Amino acid sequence: MALFEEEMDTSPMVSSLLSSLANYSNLPTGSKEHEEAENNEEGARPSKKPVTAPQLGTLMGVYLPCIQNIFGVILFLRMTWMVGIGGVFGSFIIVFMCCSTTMLTAISMSAIATNGVVPAGGSYYMISRSLGPEFGGAVGICFYLGTTFAGAMYILGCIEILLIYIIPQAAIFKIEGLEGPEAELALLNNMRVYGTIVLSFMALVVFVGVKYVNKLALVFLACVILSILAVYAGVIKTAIDPPVFPVCILGNRTLLSKSYDVCAKVIEIDNDTVTTKLWRSFCDSDSLNATCDEYFINNNVTEIQGIPGVTSGILAENLFGNYLEKGMLLEKRGIASDADPDSPVTNSNRYVLADITSFFTLLVGIYFPSVTGIMAGSNRSGDLRDAQKSIPIGTIAAITTTSTVYMSCVVLFGACIEGVVLRDKFGEGVNGNLVIGTLAWPSPWVIVFGSFFSTCGAGLQSLTGAPRLLQAISRDGIIPFLRVFGHGKANGEPTWALLLTACICEIGIIIASLDAVAPILSMFFLMCYMFVNLACALQTLLRTPNWRPRFKFYHWALSFLGMSLCLSLMFICSWYYAIVAMGIATCIYKYIEFCGAEKEWGDGIRGISLSAARFALMRLEEGPPHTKNWRPQILVLVSVDAEQNVEQPRLLSLTNQLKAGKGLTIVGTSVQGTFLDNYTEAQRADQSLRKLMETEKVKGFSQVVISSNLRDATSHLIQVGGLGGLKHNTVMVSWPRNWKQPEYHQQFRNFIEVVRETTVASLALLVPKNISSYPSNGERFTEGHIDVWWIVHDGGMLMLLPFLLRQHKVWRKCKMRIFTVAELDDNSIQMKKDLITFLYHLRIDAAVEVVEMHDSDISAYTYEKTLVMEQRSQILKQMHLTKNEMEREIQSITDSSRGSIRRKNSSAVRSLHSADEGASVAERPEEEVQLIHSKNTSIPASPTSPTSPVAPAGGAATWTDNKGADKGKNLTAANVEAGKDLFNMKPEWENLNQTDVRRMHTAMRLNEVILKKSREAKLVLLNMPGPPKNRVGNENYMEFLEVLTEGLNRVLLVRGGGREVITIYS
Repeated sequence: MALFEEEMDTSPMVSSLLSSLANYSNLPTGSKEHEEAENNEEGARPSKKPVTAPQLGTLMGVYLPCIQNIFGVILFLRMTWMVGIGGVFGSFIIVFMCCSTTMLTAISMSAIATNGVVPAGGSYYMISRSLGPEFGGAVGICFYLGTTFAGAMYILGCIEILLIYIIPQAAIFKIEGLEGPEAELALLNNMRVYGTIVLSFMALVVFVGVKYVNKLALVFLACVILSILAVYAGVIKTAIDPPVFPVCILGNRTLLSKSYDVCAKVIEIDNDTVTTKLWRSFCDSDSLNATCDEYFINNNVTEIQGIPGVTSGILAENLFGNYLEKGMLLEKRGIASDADPDSPVTNSNRYVLADITSFFTLLVGIYFPSVTGIMAGSNRSGDLRDAQKSIPIGTIAAITTTSTVYMSCVVLFGACIEGVVLRDKFGEGVNGNLVIGTLAWPSPWVIVFGSFFSTCGAGLQSLTGAPRLLQAISRDGIIPFLRVFGHGKANGEPTWALLLTACICEIGIIIASLDAVAPILSMFFLMCYMFVNLACALQTLLRTPNWRPRFKFYHWALSFLGMSLCLSLMFICSWYYAIVAMGIATCIYKYIEFCGAEKEWGDGIRGISLSAARFALMRLEEGPPHTKNWRPQILVLVSVDAEQNVEQPRLLSLTNQLKAGKGLTIVGTSVQGTFLDNYTEAQRADQSLRKLMETEKVKGFSQVVISSNLRDATSHLIQVGGLGGLKHNTVMVSWPRNWKQPEYHQQFRNFIEVVRETTVASLALLVPKNISSYPSNGERFTEGHIDVWWIVHDGGMLMLLPFLLRQHKVWRKCKMRIFTVAELDDNSIQMKKDLITFLYHLRIDAAVEVVEMHDSDISAYTYEKTLVMEQRSQILKQMHLTKNEMEREIQSITDSSRGSIRRKNSSAVRSLHSADEGASVAERPEEEVQLIHSKNTSIPASPTSPTSPVAPAGGAATWTDNKGADKGKNLTAANVEAGKDLFNMKPEWENLNQTDVRRMHTAMRLNEVILKKSREAKLVLLNMPGPPKNRVGNENYMEFLEVLTEGLNRVLLVRGGGREVITIYS
């Protein structure tokens, strides 16, 4: 393996990799470890904990735990009532829908669980690693709340069995003698008191040691299985010898068992007719002549068999539903009743009444918790010998078994039990017996005690599992405020999570009604299952390379069907609970998105983003965007120093202020060198860009290019920035500082090349000058103007940019002014009217002004400035010479121009100063030449400038007898003398490039007008002239731009990209 010696440190050999994988142990930090930790605390802690291989198979590890979790309190307490209310047909539909939902969810879960090793954590782990931390956290909390409320439901079921069927005398709030709402309130208060006591006891058991819960799990499972077997045995017995459970019917109304001793009005004793307890319940005395209830007199008393047996044909009567309003009487079908429909019901406390209003969707919400618990196998994945084989087989087999039991129970209950008994929720018509217990063999107490212990066990398991789920979410760190619940006892027992779980569970206890709590936890479980299906569907459709589940019997259509069923059942159960549950999940999602820790788990949402981005990019490739959709997609070119820090941070501030367009932003820089040698520097530069972008709140991307020279690197950025149709259409680059100094000559050459490249590529160009004076994002302008000087049409960029800037809080208070230039042949009045109309159609508010600029004669100062500019250009062209050659070249150029500069100096200064002062200036030609090449100068090396006091004198003398801007001034003797001197220089000026002279003249005139109108403006936007077609005039081009913007604080030079970017149409 000598060939791979250098890679051994970072890439291990396959043999060592396989060895480490073979020895991998995936025991979850669950109840088993807590039990072992407690045992270790009792004795000496071993120096090294032996790792034992997981031994559980499919039966003990997945199938039986799922059976135990799925069968629960609803089967024993509400199943018969659901069949009686909804009918066999309606109940079968409910059971089929719910079981189909869990089966489809199990298929999706099996695919996810077999796609690699699944640590303990069940649905939370699968969803969070498949859909990302936001969805995972939201659904994890929902699953936690569902498990917690399930604990409350099991405790309420336990108390209901205890107080109604086992020890009714234990009620603290006595129900005897109470009627209607008072009796109902007393029952709920009993549930609250006993529920709180039982909850406290269970929480204490879990806190003391979860090992006791685990040791009792087998006992609880045995209770469940024996109870179900007792029911089937009872069904078989009804076919042979139906049990005797008589029900007393008055007319067609079911009577309470406690209201009679004999199901008859009178009985014969020793040839004497004696009234019964039932008579006394409806009449005012024992005598046969007593005044009795009218309905009691008009109808006969009938005793029917509560459980006629499976062969009795009662199934036909129970086939369809019989939904009741709260307080309605339970009436038997097929029996005549003599009752006045207009008269109110009297003595209603003698009949069995409906305790709640029932309807189909209510039954769905109450029943669905009886099919939950399918995650029990995946929660134990760390204990399984072969999780990828056991989880699918065990879970699907458990769901098949339980679904078969539920569906068969629906049919068998309808075929064996009388309808009025089925609708009797608390068995008030069958001597207070549990209705399903009346069917059981050998005794009803088998079901009563079996269901009691199974609900106790289920409640304990909920209080054991929910805190660990919360602890797993807390330790993931995705929800910051839950981190405190990740701590616990020394052995890892989640103490704080248990406390929170008990408090939330108490909310369900306070609700006190099993029928009200069941739909709540149905919402949370349905949402959890919905996202399991969504995770599988997304992974299948995205076809990520890592999606290789061993379970092959899945399809994205099945997952979508399961997801649709879950969502439908949520709104079928209770639309307002569904909205609340989704609101809770949404709030948690947004909280994690904004405040939670960022996690990269290779989730499917990232895959969706990639697929959506690819799709969007392909759509963008179909053609250029319409003008209405145009927005600045900015490539910001910045430079970095030797420490890889950005030199112009305010460029990003300006970029952020322009981002009202919501376009793409790419911040690019270049590093000089080779990729192999300078990659580390490029990484540092990229980190510096990202940090600055985060500080300036610029949402976009950073890009660093390494090249042998900075000029090529910048060109590469302009060419390859972006991807597909999502490319930049605008380039922002800062004005090169100190460009006149010889050592910075390459900088301005690069700048001009950028201008040329953007022109060729039809890209817009933004050049902020004096970028350091631009406002930061924290500053606010309370007043001021943004002035737009619209010289030539650029596609509307000059109109759009101020509008975008004014959307930002920095520029919001500034007003917009638009100036345009009218020449001699233009009708300025009509131009102003047209511009106002144009702005009105653009929906842009701005003041409009037309500035008239007539042709004027070119001043002597313009010629002189052009002459100095060309001299500087000639000097800069020699920069490639050696130092001595460069000095000789500069000296020869300055000697030839010394005389003209001296004459210019003396004539200009004499116009305002004494002759002696003029002579002293003229005697310093070398200092003037030195000024041209000084590193610190930033203005052209001429003896005067447009803003200096001597400028009017220099600009007064012209070639056409003082016609032009200074026409009205009287020439002094010094002016005349200056004119003579200027006349003597005519041959030198004739050698100048007349195009450059005209350009300089235009730049100076425009600068004068802009300074006059916009000196106090907060920002001036100005058309940027195009670069020279050949590279001979590069230096002159920079000089023109310098003169054009001289004296202005903040200038944004704008060059359009050759297309319209703003339109008047909607």
